[in-house]
Amino acid sequence: MTYVSDLQNLLPSVLLIWLMNFMSCLSEGDLNTTNAGYYMANESYSDYSFTWDYDGYPELCVKESNRQFRRWFMPTFYSVICFLGLTGNLLVILTFFYFKRLKTMTDVFLLNLSFADLLFALSLPFWAANSMTEWLLGLLVCKVIHTIYKVSFYSSMFILSFISVERYFVIAKAVSAHRYRTQAVFLSKVSSAVIWVMALLFSIPEMRYTTINNRTCTPYSSSSDKLRISIQASQIVLAFALPLLVMSVCYSSIVQKLYQARGFERNKAIKVILAVVAVFLICQVPYNLVLFLNTVVTAKGGSLDCNFENRLLYAEDVTQCLAFLRCCLNPFVYAFIGVKFRNDVLKLLKKLGCMSQERFFKYTCDRRRSSGATDTETTTTFSP
Repeated sequence: MTYVSDLQNLLPSVLLIWLMNFMSCLSEGDLNTTNAGYYMANESYSDYSFTWDYDGYPELCVKESNRQFRRWFMPTFYSVICFLGLTGNLLVILTFFYFKRLKTMTDVFLLNLSFADLLFALSLPFWAANSMTEWLLGLLVCKVIHTIYKVSFYSSMFILSFISVERYFVIAKAVSAHRYRTQAVFLSKVSSAVIWVMALLFSIPEMRYTTINNRTCTPYSSSSDKLRISIQASQIVLAFALPLLVMSVCYSSIVQKLYQARGFERNKAIKVILAVVAVFLICQVPYNLVLFLNTVVTAKGGSLDCNFENRLLYAEDVTQCLAFLRCCLNPFVYAFIGVKFRNDVLKLLKKLGCMSQERFFKYTCDRRRSSGATDTETTTTFSP
Protein backbone atom coordinates (compact mmCIF):
# COMPACT_ATOMS: atom_id res chain seq x y z
CA MET A 1 0.00 0.00 0.00
CA THR A 2 2.90 2.30 0.79
CA TYR A 3 4.47 1.63 -2.61
CA VAL A 4 1.26 2.32 -4.42
CA SER A 5 0.75 5.47 -2.42
CA ASP A 6 4.25 6.74 -3.25
CA LEU A 7 3.71 5.91 -6.89
CA GLN A 8 0.52 7.88 -6.92
CA ASN A 9 2.29 10.87 -5.41
CA LEU A 10 5.22 10.66 -7.82
CA LEU A 11 3.23 10.18 -11.01
CA PRO A 12 1.89 13.76 -11.25
CA SER A 13 5.38 15.20 -10.88
CA VAL A 14 6.76 12.96 -13.65
CA LEU A 15 3.89 13.76 -15.95
CA LEU A 16 4.35 17.46 -15.31
CA ILE A 17 8.10 17.31 -16.12
CA TRP A 18 7.43 15.27 -19.28
CA LEU A 19 4.70 17.66 -20.39
CA MET A 20 6.99 20.69 -19.98
CA ASN A 21 9.75 19.06 -22.04
CA PHE A 22 7.27 18.11 -24.74
CA MET A 23 5.89 21.65 -24.95
CA SER A 24 9.40 23.07 -25.18
CA CYS A 25 10.27 20.80 -28.10
CA LEU A 26 6.99 21.52 -29.74
CA SER A 27 7.52 25.28 -29.40
CA GLU A 28 10.93 25.09 -31.08
CA GLY A 29 9.54 22.99 -33.88
CA ASP A 30 6.55 25.21 -34.35
CA LEU A 31 8.74 28.27 -34.33
CA ASN A 32 10.85 26.89 -37.13
CA THR A 33 7.80 25.74 -39.00
CA THR A 34 6.11 29.07 -38.45
CA ASN A 35 9.13 30.98 -39.67
CA ALA A 36 9.37 28.81 -42.74
CA GLY A 37 5.67 29.17 -43.38
CA TYR A 38 5.91 32.92 -42.87
CA TYR A 39 8.69 33.30 -45.44
CA MET A 40 6.83 31.07 -47.90
CA ALA A 41 3.59 33.00 -47.37
CA ASN A 42 5.43 36.30 -47.60
CA GLU A 43 7.09 35.23 -50.83
CA SER A 44 3.76 34.10 -52.23
CA TYR A 45 2.04 37.29 -51.00
CA SER A 46 4.65 39.48 -52.60
CA ASP A 47 4.32 37.60 -55.84
CA TYR A 48 0.56 37.72 -56.14
CA SER A 49 -1.11 40.05 -53.64
CA PHE A 50 0.98 43.23 -53.38
CA THR A 51 0.22 44.45 -56.90
CA TRP A 52 -2.95 46.59 -56.47
CA ASP A 53 -4.75 48.17 -59.41
CA TYR A 54 -5.91 51.69 -58.47
CA ASP A 55 -7.19 52.59 -61.92
CA GLY A 56 -10.78 51.84 -60.95
CA TYR A 57 -10.70 54.18 -57.97
CA PRO A 58 -11.42 57.92 -58.48
CA GLU A 59 -8.62 60.26 -57.48
CA LEU A 60 -9.26 63.12 -55.09
CA CYS A 61 -9.41 66.36 -57.07
CA VAL A 62 -7.53 69.09 -55.21
CA LYS A 63 -9.14 72.53 -55.67
CA GLU A 64 -7.04 74.57 -53.28
CA SER A 65 -5.79 76.86 -56.06
CA ASN A 66 -9.37 77.77 -56.93
CA ARG A 67 -10.12 78.49 -53.26
CA GLN A 68 -7.11 80.79 -53.07
CA PHE A 69 -8.23 82.51 -56.28
CA ARG A 70 -11.72 83.08 -54.90
CA ARG A 71 -10.41 84.57 -51.66
CA TRP A 72 -9.02 87.62 -53.47
CA PHE A 73 -10.87 87.71 -56.81
CA MET A 74 -14.46 87.53 -55.60
CA PRO A 75 -14.22 90.13 -52.79
CA THR A 76 -12.34 92.56 -55.04
CA PHE A 77 -14.80 92.49 -57.92
CA TYR A 78 -17.85 92.22 -55.69
CA SER A 79 -16.74 95.36 -53.85
CA VAL A 80 -16.26 97.30 -57.10
CA ILE A 81 -19.60 96.14 -58.52
CA CYS A 82 -21.36 96.90 -55.23
CA PHE A 83 -19.96 100.45 -55.08
CA LEU A 84 -20.82 101.27 -58.70
CA GLY A 85 -24.22 99.61 -58.45
CA LEU A 86 -25.17 101.50 -55.29
CA THR A 87 -23.99 104.83 -56.71
CA GLY A 88 -25.70 104.55 -60.09
CA ASN A 89 -28.99 103.10 -58.90
CA LEU A 90 -29.30 105.48 -55.95
CA LEU A 91 -28.88 108.40 -58.36
CA VAL A 92 -31.66 107.03 -60.55
CA ILE A 93 -33.99 106.50 -57.58
CA LEU A 94 -33.29 109.94 -56.09
CA THR A 95 -33.81 111.61 -59.46
CA PHE A 96 -37.14 109.89 -59.98
CA PHE A 97 -38.48 110.89 -56.57
CA TYR A 98 -37.00 114.40 -56.50
CA PHE A 99 -38.35 115.42 -59.91
CA LYS A 100 -41.49 113.24 -59.65
CA ARG A 101 -40.81 111.63 -63.00
CA LEU A 102 -43.24 108.70 -62.88
CA LYS A 103 -45.20 109.84 -65.90
CA THR A 104 -44.73 107.01 -68.40
CA MET A 105 -44.48 103.22 -68.38
CA THR A 106 -40.76 103.41 -68.98
CA ASP A 107 -40.33 105.63 -65.90
CA VAL A 108 -42.06 103.05 -63.71
CA PHE A 109 -40.07 100.16 -65.17
CA LEU A 110 -36.76 102.02 -64.82
CA LEU A 111 -37.53 102.81 -61.18
CA ASN A 112 -38.32 99.17 -60.44
CA LEU A 113 -35.19 98.10 -62.32
CA SER A 114 -33.10 100.41 -60.15
CA PHE A 115 -34.67 99.00 -56.97
CA ALA A 116 -33.95 95.43 -58.17
CA ASP A 117 -30.35 96.25 -59.05
CA LEU A 118 -29.93 98.11 -55.76
CA LEU A 119 -31.08 95.08 -53.77
CA PHE A 120 -28.82 92.90 -55.89
CA ALA A 121 -25.82 95.14 -55.15
CA LEU A 122 -26.61 95.15 -51.42
CA SER A 123 -26.39 91.35 -51.31
CA LEU A 124 -22.91 91.25 -52.87
CA PRO A 125 -20.92 92.06 -49.67
CA PHE A 126 -22.40 88.97 -48.03
CA TRP A 127 -21.32 86.77 -50.94
CA ALA A 128 -17.87 88.37 -50.86
CA ALA A 129 -17.53 87.45 -47.19
CA ASN A 130 -18.91 83.97 -47.95
CA SER A 131 -16.14 83.38 -50.49
CA MET A 132 -13.40 84.53 -48.09
CA THR A 133 -14.30 82.67 -44.92
CA GLU A 134 -16.93 80.39 -43.44
CA TRP A 135 -20.54 81.53 -43.07
CA LEU A 136 -21.06 82.78 -39.51
CA LEU A 137 -24.50 84.41 -39.71
CA GLY A 138 -26.65 81.31 -39.35
CA LEU A 139 -29.13 79.50 -41.58
CA LEU A 140 -31.91 82.12 -41.31
CA VAL A 141 -29.72 84.98 -42.55
CA CYS A 142 -28.35 82.67 -45.24
CA LYS A 143 -31.88 82.01 -46.53
CA VAL A 144 -32.87 85.70 -46.32
CA ILE A 145 -29.81 86.96 -48.21
CA HIS A 146 -30.12 84.29 -50.87
CA THR A 147 -33.82 85.08 -51.30
CA ILE A 148 -33.09 88.80 -51.73
CA TYR A 149 -30.38 87.96 -54.24
CA LYS A 150 -32.59 85.65 -56.29
CA VAL A 151 -35.71 87.83 -56.22
CA SER A 152 -33.75 90.86 -57.36
CA PHE A 153 -32.00 88.77 -60.02
CA TYR A 154 -35.19 87.37 -61.53
CA SER A 155 -37.09 90.66 -61.26
CA SER A 156 -34.37 92.62 -63.08
CA MET A 157 -34.35 90.09 -65.93
CA PHE A 158 -38.15 90.23 -66.22
CA ILE A 159 -38.17 94.05 -66.10
CA LEU A 160 -35.66 94.21 -68.95
CA SER A 161 -38.05 92.05 -70.96
CA PHE A 162 -41.03 94.27 -70.13
CA ILE A 163 -39.05 97.39 -71.09
CA SER A 164 -38.39 95.90 -74.52
CA VAL A 165 -42.09 95.04 -74.92
CA GLU A 166 -43.13 98.55 -73.86
CA ARG A 167 -40.66 100.14 -76.28
CA TYR A 168 -41.98 97.91 -79.06
CA PHE A 169 -45.54 99.15 -78.60
CA VAL A 170 -44.47 102.79 -78.22
CA ILE A 171 -42.27 102.82 -81.33
CA ALA A 172 -43.43 100.02 -83.62
CA LYS A 173 -47.11 100.26 -82.62
CA ALA A 174 -47.33 103.96 -81.88
CA VAL A 175 -50.97 104.36 -82.91
CA SER A 176 -52.19 101.53 -80.69
CA ALA A 177 -50.04 102.67 -77.78
CA HIS A 178 -51.39 106.23 -78.02
CA ARG A 179 -54.90 105.02 -77.29
CA TYR A 180 -53.86 103.63 -73.92
CA ARG A 181 -51.59 106.52 -72.96
CA THR A 182 -53.79 107.58 -70.02
CA GLN A 183 -53.77 104.05 -68.63
CA ALA A 184 -50.10 103.42 -69.27
CA VAL A 185 -48.80 104.34 -65.82
CA PHE A 186 -51.44 102.24 -64.08
CA LEU A 187 -50.70 99.26 -66.33
CA SER A 188 -46.97 99.62 -65.69
CA LYS A 189 -47.53 99.62 -61.91
CA VAL A 190 -49.69 96.49 -62.15
CA SER A 191 -47.09 94.86 -64.40
CA SER A 192 -44.32 95.72 -61.95
CA ALA A 193 -46.26 94.15 -59.08
CA VAL A 194 -46.78 91.01 -61.18
CA ILE A 195 -43.06 90.92 -61.97
CA TRP A 196 -42.06 91.01 -58.30
CA VAL A 197 -44.58 88.30 -57.43
CA MET A 198 -43.30 86.11 -60.28
CA ALA A 199 -39.71 86.64 -59.15
CA LEU A 200 -40.66 85.63 -55.61
CA LEU A 201 -42.46 82.50 -56.82
CA PHE A 202 -39.55 81.40 -58.98
CA SER A 203 -37.19 81.90 -56.02
CA ILE A 204 -39.16 79.64 -53.66
CA PRO A 205 -37.34 76.37 -54.56
CA GLU A 206 -33.92 77.85 -53.86
CA MET A 207 -35.29 79.63 -50.79
CA ARG A 208 -36.48 76.28 -49.45
CA TYR A 209 -33.35 74.26 -50.13
CA THR A 210 -30.76 76.90 -49.24
CA THR A 211 -28.51 75.43 -46.60
CA ILE A 212 -25.08 75.74 -44.98
CA ASN A 213 -22.86 73.07 -46.52
CA ASN A 214 -19.19 72.79 -45.53
CA ARG A 215 -19.59 76.07 -43.62
CA THR A 216 -20.68 77.85 -46.81
CA CYS A 217 -24.10 79.30 -47.63
CA THR A 218 -25.26 77.46 -50.75
CA PRO A 219 -28.62 76.98 -52.52
CA TYR A 220 -28.24 73.19 -52.50
CA SER A 221 -26.35 70.40 -50.84
CA SER A 222 -23.29 69.10 -52.64
CA SER A 223 -24.82 65.60 -52.72
CA SER A 224 -28.14 66.64 -54.28
CA ASP A 225 -27.18 66.61 -57.97
CA LYS A 226 -30.79 66.36 -59.18
CA LEU A 227 -31.75 69.47 -57.22
CA ARG A 228 -28.71 71.33 -58.53
CA ILE A 229 -29.54 70.38 -62.13
CA SER A 230 -33.15 71.55 -61.83
CA ILE A 231 -32.19 74.86 -60.18
CA GLN A 232 -29.52 75.70 -62.75
CA ALA A 233 -31.69 74.63 -65.69
CA SER A 234 -34.62 76.76 -64.52
CA GLN A 235 -32.33 79.75 -64.06
CA ILE A 236 -30.96 79.39 -67.59
CA VAL A 237 -34.44 79.18 -69.09
CA LEU A 238 -36.25 81.84 -67.03
CA ALA A 239 -33.47 84.37 -66.43
CA PHE A 240 -31.63 84.15 -69.75
CA ALA A 241 -33.31 82.28 -72.62
CA LEU A 242 -36.76 83.81 -72.12
CA PRO A 243 -35.58 87.45 -71.71
CA LEU A 244 -33.19 87.01 -74.63
CA LEU A 245 -36.01 85.74 -76.85
CA VAL A 246 -38.35 88.60 -75.89
CA MET A 247 -35.67 91.27 -76.31
CA SER A 248 -34.55 89.84 -79.66
CA VAL A 249 -38.07 89.85 -81.10
CA CYS A 250 -38.98 93.31 -79.80
CA TYR A 251 -35.74 95.11 -80.61
CA SER A 252 -35.45 93.58 -84.07
CA SER A 253 -38.96 94.85 -84.84
CA ILE A 254 -38.06 98.28 -83.44
CA VAL A 255 -34.93 98.48 -85.61
CA GLN A 256 -36.95 97.58 -88.70
CA LYS A 257 -39.40 100.33 -87.85
CA LEU A 258 -36.67 102.88 -87.24
CA TYR A 259 -34.98 102.12 -90.55
CA GLN A 260 -38.12 103.42 -92.24
CA ALA A 261 -37.63 106.77 -90.53
CA ARG A 262 -35.09 109.45 -91.44
CA GLY A 263 -32.68 111.78 -89.70
CA PHE A 264 -30.01 111.70 -87.04
CA GLU A 265 -32.43 110.71 -84.30
CA ARG A 266 -33.06 107.39 -86.01
CA ASN A 267 -29.36 106.54 -86.07
CA LYS A 268 -28.99 107.58 -82.44
CA ALA A 269 -31.92 105.39 -81.38
CA ILE A 270 -30.51 102.39 -83.26
CA LYS A 271 -27.11 102.85 -81.61
CA VAL A 272 -28.73 102.90 -78.19
CA ILE A 273 -30.66 99.71 -78.97
CA LEU A 274 -27.45 98.04 -80.08
CA ALA A 275 -25.79 99.18 -76.85
CA VAL A 276 -28.64 97.74 -74.79
CA VAL A 277 -28.45 94.38 -76.56
CA ALA A 278 -24.64 94.32 -76.51
CA VAL A 279 -24.50 94.92 -72.74
CA PHE A 280 -27.01 92.15 -72.14
CA LEU A 281 -25.19 89.68 -74.39
CA ILE A 282 -21.68 90.48 -73.13
CA CYS A 283 -22.72 90.22 -69.48
CA GLN A 284 -25.07 87.25 -69.66
CA VAL A 285 -24.01 84.94 -72.51
CA PRO A 286 -20.58 83.80 -71.13
CA TYR A 287 -21.93 83.01 -67.67
CA ASN A 288 -24.98 81.13 -68.96
CA LEU A 289 -22.84 79.09 -71.36
CA VAL A 290 -20.57 78.05 -68.48
CA LEU A 291 -23.62 77.38 -66.31
CA PHE A 292 -25.11 75.23 -69.06
CA LEU A 293 -21.86 73.26 -69.40
CA ASN A 294 -21.72 72.82 -65.63
CA THR A 295 -25.31 71.53 -65.64
CA VAL A 296 -24.55 69.02 -68.40
CA VAL A 297 -21.45 67.75 -66.58
CA THR A 298 -23.43 67.38 -63.34
CA ALA A 299 -26.22 65.53 -65.17
CA LYS A 300 -23.65 63.03 -66.51
CA GLY A 301 -22.42 62.30 -63.01
CA GLY A 302 -19.45 64.65 -62.93
CA SER A 303 -16.05 64.63 -64.61
CA LEU A 304 -13.01 62.43 -63.93
CA ASP A 305 -10.67 65.10 -65.29
CA CYS A 306 -9.51 67.21 -62.35
CA ASN A 307 -7.94 69.87 -64.58
CA PHE A 308 -11.24 70.26 -66.43
CA GLU A 309 -13.12 70.69 -63.15
CA ASN A 310 -10.71 73.37 -61.98
CA ARG A 311 -10.89 75.24 -65.29
CA LEU A 312 -14.67 75.08 -65.13
CA LEU A 313 -14.63 76.58 -61.63
CA TYR A 314 -12.34 79.41 -62.76
CA ALA A 315 -14.59 80.11 -65.76
CA GLU A 316 -17.69 80.13 -63.57
CA ASP A 317 -16.19 82.61 -61.11
CA VAL A 318 -14.95 85.02 -63.80
CA THR A 319 -18.11 84.93 -65.93
CA GLN A 320 -20.32 85.30 -62.87
CA CYS A 321 -18.57 88.55 -61.94
CA LEU A 322 -19.01 89.70 -65.54
CA ALA A 323 -22.74 88.90 -65.33
CA PHE A 324 -23.03 90.84 -62.07
CA LEU A 325 -21.73 93.96 -63.84
CA ARG A 326 -25.20 94.49 -65.30
CA CYS A 327 -26.47 95.91 -61.99
CA CYS A 328 -24.10 98.89 -62.33
CA LEU A 329 -24.36 99.20 -66.14
CA ASN A 330 -28.16 99.26 -66.34
CA PRO A 331 -28.48 102.85 -65.01
CA PHE A 332 -26.08 104.14 -67.67
CA VAL A 333 -27.66 102.19 -70.52
CA TYR A 334 -31.34 102.63 -69.67
CA ALA A 335 -31.44 105.96 -67.84
CA PHE A 336 -28.41 108.19 -68.16
CA ILE A 337 -28.35 108.07 -71.97
CA GLY A 338 -31.70 109.89 -72.09
CA VAL A 339 -31.05 113.63 -72.46
CA LYS A 340 -33.73 114.88 -70.08
CA PHE A 341 -32.93 112.30 -67.47
CA ARG A 342 -29.22 113.11 -67.71
CA ASN A 343 -29.94 116.81 -67.22
CA ASP A 344 -32.09 116.01 -64.19
CA VAL A 345 -29.21 114.01 -62.69
CA LEU A 346 -26.90 116.99 -63.19
CA LYS A 347 -29.45 119.27 -61.53
CA LEU A 348 -29.69 116.90 -58.60
CA LEU A 349 -25.91 116.76 -58.23
CA LYS A 350 -25.79 120.56 -58.30
CA LYS A 351 -28.47 120.83 -55.61
CA LEU A 352 -26.65 118.27 -53.45
CA GLY A 353 -23.46 120.33 -53.72
CA CYS A 354 -21.60 117.71 -55.75
CA MET A 355 -21.25 120.02 -58.77
CA SER A 356 -20.54 123.73 -59.04
CA GLN A 357 -22.81 126.16 -60.90
CA GLU A 358 -20.11 126.92 -63.48
CA ARG A 359 -19.44 123.28 -64.24
CA PHE A 360 -23.18 122.57 -64.50
CA PHE A 361 -23.76 125.31 -67.07
CA LYS A 362 -20.60 124.40 -68.94
CA TYR A 363 -21.55 120.75 -69.17
CA THR A 364 -25.18 121.34 -70.15
CA CYS A 365 -24.28 124.05 -72.70
CA ASP A 366 -21.64 121.83 -74.31
CA ARG A 367 -24.18 119.03 -74.54
CA ARG A 368 -26.74 121.30 -76.21
CA ARG A 369 -24.23 122.59 -78.75
CA SER A 370 -23.03 119.10 -79.63
CA SER A 371 -26.50 117.65 -80.00
CA GLY A 372 -28.24 120.72 -81.40
CA ALA A 373 -31.97 120.42 -81.90
CA THR A 374 -31.91 116.66 -82.28
CA ASP A 375 -31.91 115.81 -78.58
CA THR A 376 -35.18 114.36 -77.51
CA GLU A 377 -36.82 115.59 -74.34
CA THR A 378 -37.87 112.17 -73.23
CA THR A 379 -37.26 109.97 -70.27
CA THR A 380 -36.55 106.94 -72.38
CA THR A 381 -33.29 105.91 -73.90
CA PHE A 382 -34.30 105.60 -77.53
CA SER A 383 -37.62 107.28 -78.19
CA PRO A 384 -37.87 108.60 -81.77
